[in-house]
Formats: sequence, C-alpha cells, structure tokens
Amino acid sequence: MSKYAKDQPTGFENAIERVAIVGAGGTIGSNIVTSLLQTGKHTITALTRKDSTNTLPAGVLVAPVDYADEATLIAALKDQQFLIITMAPTAPRDTHSKLVQAAAKAGVPYVMPNGYGGDIDNVRLENETMLGPIGKGQRAEIESLGMKWITVCCGFWYDYSLAGGEARFGFDFDKRALTIYDDGNAKISTSTLAQVGRAVASVLSLKELPDDENDKSLTLSAFLNKGVYVKSFVVSQNDMFESVKRVTGTTDADWTVTHEASKKRYEDGLALVRTGNMAGFGKMLYARMFYPGDSGEFSTKVQNGLLGLPEETLDEGTKAGVDLVEVLLSRVERMAS
Repeated sequence: MSKYAKDQPTGFENAIERVAIVGAGGTIGSNIVTSLLQTGKHTITALTRKDSTNTLPAGVLVAPVDYADEATLIAALKDQQFLIITMAPTAPRDTHSKLVQAAAKAGVPYVMPNGYGGDIDNVRLENETMLGPIGKGQRAEIESLGMKWITVCCGFWYDYSLAGGEARFGFDFDKRALTIYDDGNAKISTSTLAQVGRAVASVLSLKELPDDENDKSLTLSAFLNKGVYVKSFVVSQNDMFESVKRVTGTTDADWTVTHEASKKRYEDGLALVRTGNMAGFGKMLYARMFYPGDSGEFSTKVQNGLLGLPEETLDEGTKAGVDLVEVLLSRVERMAS
C-alpha cells in the first residue's frame, strides 16, 4: 500500500471503520469496546465462542467461532480492517497464533497482539519478566504473514493490579495487610483500564494514512510496528498506600505492613515458575518491576498528549481499584494466574 491516501484505489475510505475484537467481554477488552463505541466511528465485531455467556454492549456485532475450525475464524475476520486480541493468561497457548493465521488468510492488514505490558524496547527487563520473548514472537509472526502490528505499552493496569491481591501491588484488602517491596519508593508507570481503552480508541480513530505528502497530521500509520506508550500515573507503593488510606478512610493503625526485598521476592517467584508452579509468576513479575533504580518506569516515552488522553487523579484510580476487589475475587482462575 502507498503511504498516501491520494494514491489509493477508488472507494478507499481513509479511516479504520471495521474492528474485530477477541475478548470483548473481558477485563481489558470490555474497556476497549466501551471507548470504541463512544467514538461512534467504528463497527465492532466480537469473536466469541459458541458457548460464551458474556453479555456484550448494545451495538456490538457477534461472530460465533470455533477455534478448532479455522474456516469460522476466517469468515468472522473477512473484510475487517483491524483485529484486537485480548485474552486471559489461561487461554490455550496456540489460540493467539490461530487468530493471527486466520487474520492473514482473511486479509486483515493490522493486528493489536495480546500484549498490554511494559516498555517493549527495554529488552533486559522484558526478558527477566518472561514476557519479552512471548511478545516478540507474537509480533514476529504477524510480520511474517505480511501484516502490521500496534501494541500498547501501558505498564500494569493500576486498578486491576491494586485489587488483584498481595502478589501484585502488595495489597490484601480483606486482611488490611500490605507487603512493601524494599522501602516502597521505587516508581513505576501504570495505567487504568479506562485509560488503555481510551488510548486504543484514539489510535483507531485517526486517519489511516496522510492525505498526501503535505499532510503532517497524526495518522494510524505512524504507529505501525511500534508501541503506543501511555500512562495514568507514575507512582510508588508508598504513593498508592497514601491514596488507599484517603479513599478507604483508614490510617496506618488499620493496616499491617511488612517489608520484603524485591530481588528476593523475584527470585522466589522465579524458582516456583521453574518447577512448573505458575502461582509464582505474578509474584516474580510484579517484584521485578519495582527494582530500585531499575523499575518499570517509562514516563519519558508516553504519548498521552499526542493522543488527547485526559489527566486522571490517583484517588479516582484507587477508588476504581477498591471497587474491583469483590469482582476479581469471583474470578478464581484470574487471581491464580
């Protein structure tokens, strides 16, 4: 495809209008769908298993698929311009590849892989969390099939991670207990689920290509085969704790606080993973991101202003996290993953 809209065939619409999504009813997928619907610019098709019980918002088209039958995937993806993949860690390992292979056969030009993580350019950190090789493999497969990708670099989901138990941001709301890594001052880049949804909708609402060589406006093509960097907050555990106390109306006296070395926590979690016990994965992953002087902080790269994303307040994000606690407790398989 030429890089300018003026050179495209007759009938070319310089916009992403048809978007397919996998996991539309899930944690991040539902937020992406909500934001896409709010733009009013997209026809959204949700690929769902035939036995799915997820309730989707009005206006979302449903395409039932069978992952054992590639023809159903290809049919669902036919004529789609963009495929968004969001899946739980518990999904079968080959599902992502099946979707990408089908998308290529259906002629989908762009794919957002199941990433939604940290800075993909920080290779050492990505490798030490074990997420790097997985993401790199997914992106390489997309490219090898002639498609292009856009991945979201958002850090941990703030509200989800706050609510997700002690293995994540260290908070156990049931016990009013907090595990602080080291001195609790290491800062990370993190994004709310809603902010990630808005970022995806913003990118997909751009023109696909510049109109001509004189068009300097931001287009989707500027993000192809790159990460979109977004954030809500750059915070430490101590910052989170102060916000939690404000939101819940509690004080230090209401909480049991313990400290643990992030490097020991990482090594303990990694040892579990190496024995096949994936309960150690979350512990390893989160602890690594809080290493003092070597944390998951990438604020100098964020593109919030470019994408027109709103400023959020930490206490609003914390309130969303506190409200998520009961919701996540009902998802045993997610809490364990």
